[in-house]
Amino acid sequence: MTHETMPSQETTVQNPPFHEGELEAQRRAGVASIASSAGRFIRDHMPAQHREFFSSLPFVVLAAGDETGRPWVTLLEGKQGFIAAPDPRQLTVAAKLGAQDPLASTFGAGTDVGLLGIEPATRRRNRVNGVIRPAGDAFVIEVRQSFGNCPQYIREREWRWVGPAIDTRATVSDRLAAEQRARIVAADTFFIGSGFSSAPGGESGGEPGSETSMSRGYDASHRGGDPGFVRVTENGTLQIPDYAGNNFFNTIGNLIQDPRVGLLFVDFESGGMLQITGRARIDWAPQESRVEILDPNAKRWIEVTVEQVVDRPAALALRWHREDEAPLRLEVVDKVIESDQITSFYLADAGGRALPPFEAGQHLAVELEIPHQSIANRPARVGRSYSLSGSPFAGTYRLSVKREDRGVVSRFLHDRIGIGDRIAARSPAGEFVVPPRHGPLVLVSAGVGITPMLAMLHAVVAEADNERRPVWFVHGTRNGGVHAFRAEVEALLAQSGSVARRIFYSAPRSSDRPAIDYDVKGRITADDLLGLGAGREASYLLCGPARFLAELSAGLEDRGVDAERIGFETFGPAG
Repeated sequence: MTHETMPSQETTVQNPPFHEGELEAQRRAGVASIASSAGRFIRDHMPAQHREFFSSLPFVVLAAGDETGRPWVTLLEGKQGFIAAPDPRQLTVAAKLGAQDPLASTFGAGTDVGLLGIEPATRRRNRVNGVIRPAGDAFVIEVRQSFGNCPQYIREREWRWVGPAIDTRATVSDRLAAEQRARIVAADTFFIGSGFSSAPGGESGGEPGSETSMSRGYDASHRGGDPGFVRVTENGTLQIPDYAGNNFFNTIGNLIQDPRVGLLFVDFESGGMLQITGRARIDWAPQESRVEILDPNAKRWIEVTVEQVVDRPAALALRWHREDEAPLRLEVVDKVIESDQITSFYLADAGGRALPPFEAGQHLAVELEIPHQSIANRPARVGRSYSLSGSPFAGTYRLSVKREDRGVVSRFLHDRIGIGDRIAARSPAGEFVVPPRHGPLVLVSAGVGITPMLAMLHAVVAEADNERRPVWFVHGTRNGGVHAFRAEVEALLAQSGSVARRIFYSAPRSSDRPAIDYDVKGRITADDLLGLGAGREASYLLCGPARFLAELSAGLEDRGVDAERIGFETFGPAG
């Protein structure tokens, strides 16, 4: 399962949370119903987890508009604690924009902003949209929208301070220089800012702080991929792939309403910032041949015509480091077909050493060199993260990968990787794990979302002698033909008297046996989960598609389960 952690959320009061541009993008992408359900993740305040997260960060990404309403993206930094969250509706930021920043002259009371908090080392990120007001040497963001984002495509990096930043003279131009193009092509990360306003003509730039829609203002977002995923054409146009995500379409929805866009490329080694503003065009139906050549994982493309470039060398005091080589060298010791779509790969250390331990629910980031994936005519490593699906006590790692029809990595793993082949990987990571609190535990999954739950089931069964808490294993799938790991789950249940199962088939075949292969015909609901008898004090861990999570988490909360007792992780096709 590809990894996209989303922490537990409190129920939003916004209804609906999307403006017309976002709704149009959702309709064009065919995900309107999914996004409508997942809109429960968007709220008008920050839950406790988000407040703690922002307060721990050394930097945040911010998007806003200049005096003409053109979007720009910048980065604010400070020692730990420079951001505070005194209450769920306010963030205080003790930082100032540099004099050379294109937003410096318009940043003041009433400015609409989009804020992105991101922690590359742990791949967590959360977003806030709101309006600012001065507060002495700091400023306060009055929160209008708050929601979490998946960690997909975030590259792990560690940060360090190098001393006070020196805001050196910026180079300003209306086109990209050759060296700037090279930096963009080599990047695996950038940040994008977009704006929305109901002002006539569809362009942002209404009176700051004026009431429009709940989604008005600016939005800051992260984009990541394998080095070279952003392309620069001969005439200087940027071509940016849009991958599968949370289906909210905040950025593209804004661009439908207002094509103006801001981009930020950070030089993580030198602290430089390359800030760009321009206009975007969405290619919703690229030719199949073009998709295969450029990036088969792209669902659509964003083409940006550059209008102005601000290049600020060493503008930041922070530096980020990423190990060029993944530290683990793993060998495939077994390959098992689990279902028509899922194959498991068992991995051991290629040198015979013990593998780093992991907690059940964590994921493994693997890096592969795949033919025809290159940058500057050199083979490029392609990275993906998959949940560890085996026992934490096995001495090996197991990855269970669903084959995606257009997935570069999943197809390569299924078709080309076999026993004896070697894979580079980074150490296990992730925060979607069994909570330390005692009491009943309900593990709930749909489809390939079963993978981290399998590791958790292995863990709780192995620890059953020490902790006899009741556990329920709940899984939903279409029918027996795609029901992976059935025999393994049954064997684990037989080992423990404290774990009960509840299997749901949404479309069982005539050969599927009720009460043997499955327990319930239909899809999992919140009432089904509470009907198990675990109670409102149980810990509910959910894994599956965004709509599945939105409906179950909202249903549980509506029925009295505290949001802090609901943890979940969503998945999507990462290729």
